[in-house]
Amino acid sequence: MSDVRGLDRAKAAGLLMLGWVALLWLIELVDYATGHALDAYGITAREADGLAAIPLAPFLHFGFDHLASNSVPLLVLGFVTALSGIRRFLAVCVAIVLADGLAVWLISPSHSITAGASGLIFGLFGYLLIRGFVERSPLGVVVAVVIATVWGTTFLAGALPADSTVSWQAHLFGLLAGAGVAALTRPRVAVAA
Repeated sequence: MSDVRGLDRAKAAGLLMLGWVALLWLIELVDYATGHALDAYGITAREADGLAAIPLAPFLHFGFDHLASNSVPLLVLGFVTALSGIRRFLAVCVAIVLADGLAVWLISPSHSITAGASGLIFGLFGYLLIRGFVERSPLGVVVAVVIATVWGTTFLAGALPADSTVSWQAHLFGLLAGAGVAALTRPRVAVAA
Protein backbone atom coordinates (compact mmCIF):
# COMPACT_ATOMS: atom_id res chain seq x y z
CA MET A 1 0.00 0.00 0.00
CA SER A 2 2.81 2.44 0.80
CA ASP A 3 4.37 1.66 -2.60
CA VAL A 4 1.14 2.79 -4.26
CA ARG A 5 1.09 5.97 -2.15
CA GLY A 6 4.74 6.63 -2.99
CA LEU A 7 4.05 6.15 -6.71
CA ASP A 8 1.02 8.46 -6.52
CA ARG A 9 3.12 11.07 -4.75
CA ALA A 10 5.87 10.79 -7.40
CA LYS A 11 3.30 11.15 -10.19
CA ALA A 12 1.78 14.22 -8.54
CA ALA A 13 5.23 15.76 -8.00
CA GLY A 14 6.24 15.03 -11.58
CA LEU A 15 3.05 16.47 -13.05
CA LEU A 16 3.29 19.55 -10.86
CA MET A 17 6.85 20.31 -11.92
CA LEU A 18 6.27 19.56 -15.61
CA GLY A 19 3.26 21.88 -15.49
CA TRP A 20 5.24 24.56 -13.62
CA VAL A 21 8.10 24.53 -16.14
CA ALA A 22 5.64 24.47 -19.06
CA LEU A 23 3.93 27.54 -17.55
CA LEU A 24 7.28 29.35 -17.38
CA TRP A 25 7.89 28.62 -21.07
CA LEU A 26 4.39 29.82 -21.95
CA ILE A 27 4.96 33.05 -20.00
CA GLU A 28 8.28 33.58 -21.80
CA LEU A 29 6.55 33.03 -25.16
CA VAL A 30 4.05 35.75 -24.23
CA ASP A 31 6.95 37.97 -23.12
CA TYR A 32 8.71 37.41 -26.45
CA ALA A 33 5.51 38.06 -28.43
CA THR A 34 4.99 41.36 -26.59
CA GLY A 35 8.52 42.63 -27.19
CA HIS A 36 9.66 41.62 -23.68
CA ALA A 37 7.00 43.78 -22.02
CA LEU A 38 6.85 41.44 -19.01
CA ASP A 39 10.51 42.01 -18.13
CA ALA A 40 9.57 45.26 -16.40
CA TYR A 41 7.56 43.31 -13.80
CA GLY A 42 10.62 41.96 -12.00
CA ILE A 43 11.71 43.17 -8.58
CA THR A 44 12.91 46.79 -8.78
CA ALA A 45 15.23 47.46 -5.86
CA ARG A 46 13.81 49.68 -3.11
CA GLU A 47 10.87 50.94 -5.16
CA ALA A 48 7.35 50.43 -3.81
CA ASP A 49 6.11 48.64 -6.94
CA GLY A 50 9.10 46.31 -6.63
CA LEU A 51 7.49 44.80 -3.53
CA ALA A 52 4.41 43.78 -5.51
CA ALA A 53 6.70 42.04 -8.01
CA ILE A 54 8.18 39.65 -5.41
CA PRO A 55 5.67 36.82 -6.08
CA LEU A 56 5.81 37.43 -9.86
CA ALA A 57 9.57 37.56 -10.40
CA PRO A 58 10.22 33.78 -10.21
CA PHE A 59 7.85 33.30 -13.16
CA LEU A 60 9.55 35.87 -15.41
CA HIS A 61 12.81 35.46 -17.31
CA PHE A 62 15.03 37.67 -19.45
CA GLY A 63 14.85 35.52 -22.58
CA PHE A 64 14.81 31.86 -23.52
CA ASP A 65 18.47 31.28 -22.61
CA HIS A 66 17.81 32.50 -19.09
CA LEU A 67 14.75 30.25 -18.82
CA ALA A 68 16.56 27.25 -20.32
CA SER A 69 19.33 27.53 -17.72
CA ASN A 70 16.71 27.47 -14.94
CA SER A 71 14.40 24.76 -16.31
CA VAL A 72 16.33 21.57 -15.51
CA PRO A 73 17.40 22.49 -11.97
CA LEU A 74 13.89 23.72 -11.16
CA LEU A 75 12.37 20.55 -12.56
CA VAL A 76 14.74 18.25 -10.65
CA LEU A 77 14.99 20.09 -7.32
CA GLY A 78 11.28 20.92 -7.37
CA PHE A 79 10.39 17.29 -8.04
CA VAL A 80 12.58 16.01 -5.22
CA THR A 81 11.16 18.59 -2.82
CA ALA A 82 7.56 17.89 -3.89
CA LEU A 83 8.00 14.19 -3.09
CA SER A 84 7.46 15.21 0.56
CA GLY A 85 3.97 16.38 -0.35
CA ILE A 86 2.49 19.09 -2.53
CA ARG A 87 1.24 21.27 0.35
CA ARG A 88 4.64 21.17 2.05
CA PHE A 89 6.36 21.91 -1.25
CA LEU A 90 4.13 24.92 -1.95
CA ALA A 91 4.65 26.26 1.59
CA VAL A 92 8.42 25.90 1.18
CA CYS A 93 8.29 27.70 -2.18
CA VAL A 94 6.18 30.57 -0.84
CA ALA A 95 8.52 31.06 2.13
CA ILE A 96 11.62 31.01 -0.09
CA VAL A 97 10.13 33.37 -2.69
CA LEU A 98 9.00 35.89 -0.08
CA ALA A 99 12.23 35.86 1.98
CA ASP A 100 14.48 35.90 -1.09
CA GLY A 101 12.41 38.54 -2.86
CA LEU A 102 12.43 40.87 0.12
CA ALA A 103 16.21 40.52 0.49
CA VAL A 104 16.69 41.18 -3.24
CA TRP A 105 14.45 44.25 -2.98
CA LEU A 106 16.48 45.55 -0.03
CA ILE A 107 20.07 44.99 -1.20
CA SER A 108 20.16 44.82 -4.99
CA PRO A 109 21.75 47.77 -6.80
CA SER A 110 19.51 50.80 -7.29
CA HIS A 111 17.40 50.78 -10.47
CA SER A 112 18.11 47.09 -11.06
CA ILE A 113 15.33 44.71 -12.06
CA THR A 114 15.61 41.11 -10.86
CA ALA A 115 13.56 38.27 -12.33
CA GLY A 116 13.91 34.55 -12.82
CA ALA A 117 13.42 31.30 -10.96
CA SER A 118 17.04 31.02 -9.85
CA GLY A 119 16.40 32.49 -6.38
CA LEU A 120 13.77 29.79 -5.83
CA ILE A 121 16.08 27.15 -7.32
CA PHE A 122 18.91 28.15 -4.99
CA GLY A 123 16.36 28.07 -2.17
CA LEU A 124 15.26 24.53 -3.04
CA PHE A 125 18.92 23.53 -3.19
CA GLY A 126 19.54 25.00 0.28
CA TYR A 127 16.37 23.38 1.60
CA LEU A 128 17.29 19.91 0.33
CA LEU A 129 20.88 20.35 1.49
CA ILE A 130 19.80 20.97 5.09
CA ARG A 131 16.48 19.12 5.41
CA GLY A 132 17.82 15.59 5.75
CA PHE A 133 20.22 16.61 8.49
CA VAL A 134 17.70 18.53 10.61
CA GLU A 135 15.10 15.79 10.20
CA ARG A 136 17.73 13.12 10.89
CA SER A 137 16.56 11.25 7.82
CA PRO A 138 19.10 8.87 6.25
CA LEU A 139 17.39 9.21 2.85
CA GLY A 140 17.38 13.01 3.21
CA VAL A 141 21.10 12.98 3.99
CA VAL A 142 21.74 10.84 0.90
CA VAL A 143 19.70 13.32 -1.17
CA ALA A 144 21.75 16.20 0.28
CA VAL A 145 25.03 14.47 -0.57
CA VAL A 146 23.88 13.67 -4.11
CA ILE A 147 22.68 17.20 -4.90
CA ALA A 148 25.81 18.68 -3.30
CA THR A 149 27.93 16.41 -5.49
CA VAL A 150 26.00 17.22 -8.67
CA TRP A 151 25.41 20.96 -8.21
CA GLY A 152 27.33 22.09 -5.13
CA THR A 153 30.20 23.89 -6.83
CA THR A 154 27.91 25.56 -9.36
CA PHE A 155 25.48 26.76 -6.71
CA LEU A 156 28.14 28.03 -4.33
CA ALA A 157 29.90 29.89 -7.14
CA GLY A 158 26.57 31.38 -8.28
CA ALA A 159 25.99 32.85 -4.82
CA LEU A 160 29.16 34.95 -5.05
CA PRO A 161 29.33 38.46 -6.59
CA ALA A 162 31.35 37.41 -9.63
CA ASP A 163 29.17 38.63 -12.52
CA SER A 164 27.43 42.01 -12.41
CA THR A 165 24.81 40.84 -14.94
CA VAL A 166 23.62 38.02 -12.64
CA SER A 167 21.75 38.60 -9.39
CA TRP A 168 24.08 36.92 -6.94
CA GLN A 169 21.83 38.53 -4.31
CA ALA A 170 18.88 36.37 -5.43
CA HIS A 171 21.12 33.31 -5.46
CA LEU A 172 22.69 33.92 -2.04
CA PHE A 173 19.48 34.88 -0.26
CA GLY A 174 17.55 32.10 -1.97
CA LEU A 175 20.15 29.62 -0.68
CA LEU A 176 19.95 31.09 2.83
CA ALA A 177 16.14 31.22 2.75
CA GLY A 178 15.91 27.56 1.74
CA ALA A 179 18.34 26.48 4.46
CA GLY A 180 16.41 28.59 6.97
CA VAL A 181 13.08 27.10 5.95
CA ALA A 182 14.52 23.59 6.38
CA ALA A 183 15.82 24.46 9.84
CA LEU A 184 12.60 26.18 10.94
CA THR A 185 10.15 23.59 9.63
CA ARG A 186 11.73 20.45 11.00
CA PRO A 187 9.23 18.04 12.54
CA ARG A 188 8.79 18.32 16.30
CA VAL A 189 10.03 15.38 18.31
CA ALA A 190 7.76 14.20 21.11
CA VAL A 191 9.51 14.03 24.47
CA ALA A 192 8.20 11.76 27.20
CA ALA A 193 7.76 13.42 30.59
